[in-house]
Amino acid sequence: MKVLILNGSPRVGGNTTTAIAELEKVFREEGVEVETVQVGALEIRGCIACNKCAEGGGCVFDDIVNELSPKFEAADGLIVASPVYYAGANATLVACLTRLFYSTRFNKTMKVGASVAVARRGGCSATYDELNKFFGIAGMPIAASQYWNSVHGRLPGEAAMDEEGLQTMRTLARNMTFLMRSIALGKEKYGLPEKETPVRTNFVK
Repeated sequence: MKVLILNGSPRVGGNTTTAIAELEKVFREEGVEVETVQVGALEIRGCIACNKCAEGGGCVFDDIVNELSPKFEAADGLIVASPVYYAGANATLVACLTRLFYSTRFNKTMKVGASVAVARRGGCSATYDELNKFFGIAGMPIAASQYWNSVHGRLPGEAAMDEEGLQTMRTLARNMTFLMRSIALGKEKYGLPEKETPVRTNFVK
């Protein structure tokens, strides 16, 4: 099993890193290969809807997004973690995810997804919802924990004092590991669900 984690914080070693470290620890204990990539401090522009990626070769902007593509394809699960800004995810992470999901044409069905939000106080659930949208549209089951996947802390290191938040991270890693393994067994016995040809309905007469 392989899990790719995207750290959407611009701060290396901050509270988002603390939350991710708790996940990494459990994954390694469970024998899951895990790789974390810090994308929050990188220069990542948003999608311009040029649709060049449909011609193959990845995104027209050749940056970290194209580097992440083969890692995402090889992974059984993807976790995206972000600090909360105005009750939403870091815009750099969102730009990365928008281009990563759109420009990659491999089948993401039954890869497991999970999102993590880190905040001083509020906006975690809105950020959690925002990030989960990427998984839902790609046919990726969303791993759950014992609570919404959030950790609280403002100053660096404060997240380590959120005992419930860290427990939520550990539970998430265990649940995600179980789900990935269960899906792998299901694919081996039953294969992937049948896919219909997509029907596109535009609401303009």
